[in-house]
Amino acid sequence: MKTAMLCAAAMLCLAWAPRASGASLPGAYFERMAKSVAFVQERLDASGPNLRALEEGGGGLHFPYAILSPAVLYTKQHPANPNYRNPKMLQQAIVIGDLLAAASEERYFETRLDSDWDTYMWMEAYRLLEGELGTERKARWRKEILHNVGIVEEWARPRKDFPWYATPYIGTSSNHYALYAMNLFLAGKVFKEPEMEALGKHIYRRFVTTEQAEDGYWGEHSRNGPTIGYNHLTTAAVALYSEHSDDPDAIRALRKATDLHKWFTFFDGTNADVMDDRNRYGHTGSNGTFGFSRFPDGRRLAEMQADTLTTNPRPGNWGWVAQNALYYHEGPLAPIPQDEDRAYRQLHITAGMRKAGPWMIALSGIIDTPAPLNRFYLDRQGNVSVFHKELGQIISGANSKNQPELATFVETTSGVTLHTPMSSRLQMNPQGDRLSLAYLRFFSDLEIPEPSANEVKLNFRITGKYEPPEARLTLQLCLHPGEELVTGAGKRYVLGKEPLDLDAAALGGEIRHHGWKLQLDPGTRLTWPVYPYNPYQNARETTLDHAVATITVPLKFKGKSGIRPNEQEIRFTLTATGKP
Repeated sequence: MKTAMLCAAAMLCLAWAPRASGASLPGAYFERMAKSVAFVQERLDASGPNLRALEEGGGGLHFPYAILSPAVLYTKQHPANPNYRNPKMLQQAIVIGDLLAAASEERYFETRLDSDWDTYMWMEAYRLLEGELGTERKARWRKEILHNVGIVEEWARPRKDFPWYATPYIGTSSNHYALYAMNLFLAGKVFKEPEMEALGKHIYRRFVTTEQAEDGYWGEHSRNGPTIGYNHLTTAAVALYSEHSDDPDAIRALRKATDLHKWFTFFDGTNADVMDDRNRYGHTGSNGTFGFSRFPDGRRLAEMQADTLTTNPRPGNWGWVAQNALYYHEGPLAPIPQDEDRAYRQLHITAGMRKAGPWMIALSGIIDTPAPLNRFYLDRQGNVSVFHKELGQIISGANSKNQPELATFVETTSGVTLHTPMSSRLQMNPQGDRLSLAYLRFFSDLEIPEPSANEVKLNFRITGKYEPPEARLTLQLCLHPGEELVTGAGKRYVLGKEPLDLDAAALGGEIRHHGWKLQLDPGTRLTWPVYPYNPYQNARETTLDHAVATITVPLKFKGKSGIRPNEQEIRFTLTATGKP
């Protein structure tokens, strides 16, 4: 029976084809890399071979990533790569490698943010081009690459046996430590440095046997929940280890990572924001997708994400694309949740995703210890995201920091304000979902029946507990600047920088925008624009492209003590009405 099932699964993979015209891989990678190479050559011609001048003159952060595209194009024989053995590719890679060596000799290279990521790209190019470099250049590149890997080794070695590879222990996030291992392990292999290789392998073995949560992520702050965007980087590091070691534990770890990402990636290739405690905005999959390509469904995921890769040719992204092209595993495809009509997935942690027709709904009740002094970790205060295949994201569950006005729930009791839940439970079944969130003086049951083709219902049932607090419910709406917002009261507003503060009378029970309609609970108030916190700027956003609107409903509690089941019901109905 088991053999028959495996054969049937294999036949399904061979027969299945994506419903949409997905990008063919690795061909799409080669196509985009060629654009990057042209851009890089323009920058080299304009600024000359000087790293500081290139990065300050428009080459962008992580210009050294540019070395890997021409190196891969020159050395990777494939029908989709017309630049194989093109001497211009070799020449560009050599010019970039020489300028990196010069920057390293000046000790400027290592002063730049995350220079170890650049070191990996340079070392990978050395590995590919070693036979073309000549004795003198090989020695020069080797010396400077090993100098920079030595900096990583000095930092990584004392931490190798720390309790967890997470920020509270090692002083940086897990993706950084995984990338240190990537440098150490590859340097050991390429330059015959056994101590580096052994240290890299030690760290890697922890990542693939101990550090990964059962749900397929490597916790950045803790194991309580994922940082989906940066999980791509850790996956890239583990995938590289698998390519150069064939460690079966690494391949099992990649299988689990693939299962996570195939479920928690929206139709546009971005990551489910509600799951992420560092990024409000989903990243497209340019990092580590070759690790998914070991599996038929992973190749389909990589294909879908390649459709969404930016056309921006700046090299800060394309080094990872070149890595994908270098290590991509070709083979048959298998469907992923985005291709299915109806499916859902509940994780071991309090989080899940439902795919229903054109809808994807992400739910999170993840509870994690706040990091008040670390600007990069957001408060896990968002709980629901709704995405439509044609209309894009409509409701955002993205997290923020020191910004309770964007939390799904906030309450103030006896002078204490709480905007993250104290306890949570998620129940998912074919008929729908129930996410329960408990706070100091109330708890909420968010019930979402399985969506129809055009409609999603969000029903919040509020149960009061003892003395009534001051509390409110808030949903974040993804509105589009320059488009019209129409209310049920017949009022029309073109969205821009001009603030909107619309009460229940002005809203008239519903709003229409961008091809959807949202029926509102009585008493709802809408505010636009609200600028979220950006951890990389350590400040709030200032442009409309990242602004959201909030719809807020006050919680109304009875003035008595005791448990008060279903004291208030708040209902929203979201309907897709047409094209944007």
